[in-house]
Amino acid sequence: MRARRATTIYRPASVGVSIPKLEGNDKVTGRAQYVDDLRIPGLLHGRTVRSTVPRGRITRVTLDPAFDWKGVTIADHRDIPGENVVALIEDDQPLLAASEIRHAEEPVLLLAHEDAERAEAATRAVRIECEPLAPVLTMEESLAARVRLYGDDNVFKEITIARGDLDAGFAAAHRVVEGEYRCGHQEQLYIENNGMIAERT
Repeated sequence: MRARRATTIYRPASVGVSIPKLEGNDKVTGRAQYVDDLRIPGLLHGRTVRSTVPRGRITRVTLDPAFDWKGVTIADHRDIPGENVVALIEDDQPLLAASEIRHAEEPVLLLAHEDAERAEAATRAVRIECEPLAPVLTMEESLAARVRLYGDDNVFKEITIARGDLDAGFAAAHRVVEGEYRCGHQEQLYIENNGMIAERT
């Protein structure tokens, strides 16, 4: 006598059904408020001054004396309490560049003003002077390590996953196909602006 295996099929109620969005009416009618809609007494609008070169050594940061800097708050890497670092692959990304620019659009200064347009204008009144450094544009150039970007070999992280006997597998295979494949850099493209409000308590 053969046993039969019972099979259970789950049919979630949401499949094929339009689920109403709780915030839908507010967004359609314009009642929903976003960060840019909020008006808080004493609020400062922040802006970031970024590098205009992909790689270089910062030699000087100057503020245009013709611009009225009254009421503008300026912060650089020295104003960060604690360590000036964001842990990405390792502790390899400074919050604000201190002396070296390592990629295009790297943040260097933070500016804030109670008027958003004045804060934006202030970013254009900052000049970051850099001594150009040799770029590293390909994987081969990076691995050759003639220009040291990170450690001794420019390798951020190495992870090896090994299972079984690879050499024996190749030896027993009827055919071994080898190839090298390349694809361009890919990054998720966000379709919304990001914003935040911080309040000191």
